[in-house]
Amino acid sequence: MKNLLYIGNKLSEHGVTPTTIETLGPLLEQEGFNIQYSSSKKNQGLRLVAMLWSVFQCRKADCVLIDTYSTANFWYAFAISQLCRLLQIKYISILHGGNLPFRLKKNPKICGMIFKNSFQNVAPSLFLINKFKEEGYDNIIYIPNAIELDKYPFLKREKGVPNLLWVRSFAKIYNPIMAVEVFASLKKKYQEATLCMVGPEKDGSLLESRQRAKDLEVDVFFTGKLSKQDWIDISKNYSIFINTTHFDNMPVSVIEVMSLGLAVVSTNVGGIPFLLENENDSLLVPDNDVDKMVEAIVRLIEESELFRKITINSRGKIKQFEWQEVKLKWLTILK
Repeated sequence: MKNLLYIGNKLSEHGVTPTTIETLGPLLEQEGFNIQYSSSKKNQGLRLVAMLWSVFQCRKADCVLIDTYSTANFWYAFAISQLCRLLQIKYISILHGGNLPFRLKKNPKICGMIFKNSFQNVAPSLFLINKFKEEGYDNIIYIPNAIELDKYPFLKREKGVPNLLWVRSFAKIYNPIMAVEVFASLKKKYQEATLCMVGPEKDGSLLESRQRAKDLEVDVFFTGKLSKQDWIDISKNYSIFINTTHFDNMPVSVIEVMSLGLAVVSTNVGGIPFLLENENDSLLVPDNDVDKMVEAIVRLIEESELFRKITINSRGKIKQFEWQEVKLKWLTILK
């Protein structure tokens, strides 16, 4: 299968954080695949129309790749998959939504119409593999999110310092306000502490986070959206990455910072415990537990040996996400 249509939210030109369609697609093109993309329309309704029209236009494609999420964009995947069935085009559902297990239980018939008819379902986390198999799906394969490791230079840090980095879109699901509250609490112990929050606005959460920082009288460095290289450069000034999300699957930002040499402190939700091992390559805390996250950060600052162990083990783990490894799995199902 060489001629592909990739359906997803290709919205970086509108200031949105690039999604898999803008990372996996070009990597597959480097391997010789011919790929058409849809859609970069900002308006949701127009984007759906563009996606459906692209499927009709490219009905002679060998396969359609569909980025599949668990919230509003879930319905894009449903509509596209059913048109593919009507036109008898193979499609592969690439599962991203950390809340897809909830969707499997809430809409079992609709999910069955999508996923039971997929040529293959691709899950980037073992968490989703387990959840789908529990619901009776066996046409599912594990292919992790990939990074080009040489673009993420490892910076060895001898000890943790109270400089925190947060990278994500500002959305309630990712709980950015928790990061501000963690920082405010940490400042009581370490006056020199800093927090940098990188990412674009999505649902009003950036404004809320700014207001929370103002209320708590702490100075947070909000950068807005940055290019990949820009935030990689900024990361050199930080030693601890905090991931505050309520739901997650296989967050690429966590994989990226592990490769850069930052120690990760994360909420223990969704697919996180399938990606990270507490006390070995990260420190994990309960969802929305500010006090526990602060305690974990303090440990990384006070216990240099723990900090070094976690950062070294992290770098070793992410080698499995290197594109040269991951591409072999994609080439197997797209042969």
